[in-house]
Amino acid sequence: MKIAFHGAARAVTGSKHLITLNSGTQILLDCGLFQGMGEHTDNLNESFGFNPADVSYMILSHAHIDHIGLLPRLVAEGFNGKIYCTPATMDLGRILLMDSAKIQVQDAAYANKKITRVEDQEMPLYDEEDVIKTMSQFNIIDYQEEFQIDDQVSLKFTDAGHIVGSAAVHLSIQENEKTIQLTFSGDVGRYGDLLLKSPQTFPQADYIIMESTYGDSLHKDIGPIAQSLKEIILETCIRKKGKLIIPAFSVGRTQELLYALNALELKNQLPDVQYYVDSPLSLQATEVLKDHPEVYNNGVKEVMKTDHDIFSFKGLKFIESVTESKALNADSRPCVIISSSGMAEGGRVRHHIRNNIGNHKNTILMVGYASPGSLAGQLLAGKRKVWLFGADYDVIAEIRSIQSMSAHGDYEDLLKFLSSQNPAAVKRLFLVHGEYDVQQKFAQRLVNAGFKNVSIPEYHQEFEL
Repeated sequence: MKIAFHGAARAVTGSKHLITLNSGTQILLDCGLFQGMGEHTDNLNESFGFNPADVSYMILSHAHIDHIGLLPRLVAEGFNGKIYCTPATMDLGRILLMDSAKIQVQDAAYANKKITRVEDQEMPLYDEEDVIKTMSQFNIIDYQEEFQIDDQVSLKFTDAGHIVGSAAVHLSIQENEKTIQLTFSGDVGRYGDLLLKSPQTFPQADYIIMESTYGDSLHKDIGPIAQSLKEIILETCIRKKGKLIIPAFSVGRTQELLYALNALELKNQLPDVQYYVDSPLSLQATEVLKDHPEVYNNGVKEVMKTDHDIFSFKGLKFIESVTESKALNADSRPCVIISSSGMAEGGRVRHHIRNNIGNHKNTILMVGYASPGSLAGQLLAGKRKVWLFGADYDVIAEIRSIQSMSAHGDYEDLLKFLSSQNPAAVKRLFLVHGEYDVQQKFAQRLVNAGFKNVSIPEYHQEFEL
């Protein structure tokens, strides 16, 4: 058996991990889009590094685009097998992939306005028809269900606590009269998350593919999230009469923000300003989360006994049309605007940043991971000038962050996730989904915890297991 790492190798996005059995069966874990990789992004998304038609099965950990965003391209290039995931991942995947297809088509059309020769024109990675075909190949499996894929391979999902439907993937593989247990963590959530259940324990594994996004960090902000939000809103919108712009992923982060703001209203502490969610996708994602209350933790379930809509409060408005979105920039009144994407690499939030970054009254608040090359990452790093829509903009607005809102576990969470394992029984642990310097630090922590064979794969590197 071999495993090759065709994405999220010494990087955070583009998750693709290909298992090849001696029988020739190929199992692809995730098929994500590369994001925030600067000028290399397009090239990375153009080539898989393997033949999609040779892949037997697809298994998805969760629905974030950096884990599923190249699925329609995979199908278009010949993959015709089954795609396994949890029910919520299928529901969320449908809306995220349709949105991604729309963006692919729009971006290609925009680029082609400047290209006259037909043979030089750009093609989208995929379109909505590709997504529809892809969705027809989805098959759902509930958490904790033992599912026999074929004579050699069985699959079980456990809750990873990252976003609605997120799962750690556990494979039992029969090969050479032996049973090999392989676990792929997917993205691991927080213990004590605001909304979701904590990650579940899992059976002993022989091999582990482990995410490491925050392998050198602790999410230790002072005070509860809702209190931090309240203080920033009061400072920006009430005292300075400015706007608070929050780049937030449509899935997970936006709902967590809404829940925290709703909690303030329940305590009569919500500052009296207008709150906008400027993302049609966020509205759809919020509805998916409402449809899957099984993922909520006990604290949320307790709140729901007296508050039946935990994502709504006074002054909240979802913005859907482009016209309404543009009108926000013409309105000088203080307000809070939550808009995607979380790394400010695309979407309407870039327009809001451009229109508000030059005013000292305003604040841009980061509430999750941002790769160093992304716009959000540059702002977090303290850059005083950023490139937006073909021009340089001085960073005059205040830049703040609440890192405890990350949906990714910090290194204590990651080590706790692995605590159900006997390190001596793990033959090899592969670190993926992390910046290389972070992974090196986390690898040392793992060695200190007793995991003696820790590898950090390079892009396209293959290992014999």
